[in-house]
Amino acid sequence: MLRRLHHEQPESFAFTEANMKWAEGQISKYPEGRQASAIIPLLWRAQEQEGWLSQPAIEYVADLLGMAYIRALEVATFYFMFQLQPTGSVAHIQICGTTTCMICGAEDLISVCKEKIAPKAHALSADGKFSWEEVECLGACANAPMAQIGKDYYEDLTAEGLAALLDKLAAGEVPVPGPQNGRFSSEPAGGAKALSQWEESKVAHNGSVARAVEIGDTVKRIDGTEVPILTPWRDAKPAGPAETPVVEAEAKPAADKPADDTGVTKQAAPAEATAKPTPAVSAEAVAAAGEGAKPEALEGPRDGKADNLKEISGVGPKLESVLNEIGIFHFDQIASWDAAQVAWADQNLVGFKGRVSRDDWVGQAQKLASGEQTDFSKRVKDGDVYEDK
Repeated sequence: MLRRLHHEQPESFAFTEANMKWAEGQISKYPEGRQASAIIPLLWRAQEQEGWLSQPAIEYVADLLGMAYIRALEVATFYFMFQLQPTGSVAHIQICGTTTCMICGAEDLISVCKEKIAPKAHALSADGKFSWEEVECLGACANAPMAQIGKDYYEDLTAEGLAALLDKLAAGEVPVPGPQNGRFSSEPAGGAKALSQWEESKVAHNGSVARAVEIGDTVKRIDGTEVPILTPWRDAKPAGPAETPVVEAEAKPAADKPADDTGVTKQAAPAEATAKPTPAVSAEAVAAAGEGAKPEALEGPRDGKADNLKEISGVGPKLESVLNEIGIFHFDQIASWDAAQVAWADQNLVGFKGRVSRDDWVGQAQKLASGEQTDFSKRVKDGDVYEDK
């Protein structure tokens, strides 16, 4: 089935502050250079925030993860759980139309959707509250026909029962999910034939329904107020390259007599000559810098040729364009930023707050400016991250 982006798109997308914290927690699960592994949860979160997945949202997530837009689009268009068109503000109804449900009356449920929501799938109802689609097997065959509404299953449905559910949802109610014909779970419709002495009367609902009733948010979208999911091996820090420990080499004289007047022995001399300082802009220094100071800018790239800033992990095509607009074209410019300049960039790169310190741009830029390569920059050069546009 061909899946296309909707013909009408919003101008922009950005995670809410709470959702951004959540996204940082997801990204922190993966090592440097593998942030793209978080693509599915971040796209899902974007869909939960807006109700559907727009092109700006897909590109925003791609930029967060340092991915080419086409790679994020491939994921979004492949998985049917991603809605590429606006959905109802109250609920999107997914009717299972596979064999068992079809035999047991799914076509009647689809007729209700056509009558009460819209004649065609993926179209909004007149009041914008509902949308619907037919989906493949949802795995509740013993309770056919059924539908997924929001997060939960509504099973053993009839046309009249579905119509009543839609009316309740439209009125702001949250109907109890699960079997709608009085069944406790998925036992035979005629009553239990085995384990007949099990006292199901001790509980009002089966496990999944009981949990749904407890939460009470069947159609409520995840809004980012949950505790951020961070990883213990990163000490609950936001995502970004791990800090490189500075190990001071211990000079071990090869002889009692120093090599020269400086007092450096022949054995220690090579180590000192090759040792490179690793200046770091600590998180504490950035926090202490307050609003910071705007980095020095150039009117244009030197000799008319800018560095490929996308070789810095965390800088995608869109962010590179933003940096160029404010006069940042070269690695050595970023490499020279102090805590105040990092603080300014963290706070003023709209839609990318905190990115500079989190991904250690300064440390990466220092390596690149000196002619070294990082694992990420090598992947960029090999064409594994971005494609020419």
